[in-house]
Amino acid sequence: MNRYRVFTPFMFQDGDHLAVVLRHEDGKWILADEGHTYMHLTYEIDEASLQKGTRQQIISNALDAFQVEDKDGELLMRIEKDRYGDALFSFVQALIKISDVTYLSRERVRSTFMEDFEGFMTQTIPASRRAFNWHDPQNDSEGKYLVDCKLNGMEKPIYIFALPNDDKVRDSTISLLNFERWGHKFRSLAIFEEQESINRKVLSRFSDVCEKQYSSLGANKERISKFLGEALAA
Repeated sequence: MNRYRVFTPFMFQDGDHLAVVLRHEDGKWILADEGHTYMHLTYEIDEASLQKGTRQQIISNALDAFQVEDKDGELLMRIEKDRYGDALFSFVQALIKISDVTYLSRERVRSTFMEDFEGFMTQTIPASRRAFNWHDPQNDSEGKYLVDCKLNGMEKPIYIFALPNDDKVRDSTISLLNFERWGHKFRSLAIFEEQESINRKVLSRFSDVCEKQYSSLGANKERISKFLGEALAA
């Protein structure tokens, strides 16, 4: 057998699962989507528009960032040094990033949530105890799996995630799973811009791996400050 279907919990916005296949070709194992990702995008977007402008740039950036090859419409990732887990997470991350092009066909209002989050953390946590946009330099030298704010100086650091939309929740779920796989000892905290707006399935998967959550920043600043204050004093 040289071909195996890989099942993951990750989906497109409409609930369809990402297509991932493990194949053995020319003496090496590869991950492939067998053309499913582009085909799925064409359900909403004209195929020609994927090859020009901002959509083409988003796709190119995702392919470059995760070292995925586009071979005549089929997306491929070669597995190096038997690092199957790393390859799978990177491949899934790339497919999710590529699916972001669907957002360009929808009207969106720019949010100040991330700026508000960073300002709140700056006021609440001393500079010596926090690190914004932290990543694991040993296992993730390219910074693919970010923590929005890492709270330092206790037995177990707290990884804090700011979550304005479904994509960010998916990315954070993948990051938390990777941190677990790498053996990190940590606690996790999530602050949503508006938790009610998050897709239920996306939120359910995230809730399985995140320890504590607040449904919004504005209505919970006092509670979050108390939680962080107690963590800093522990």
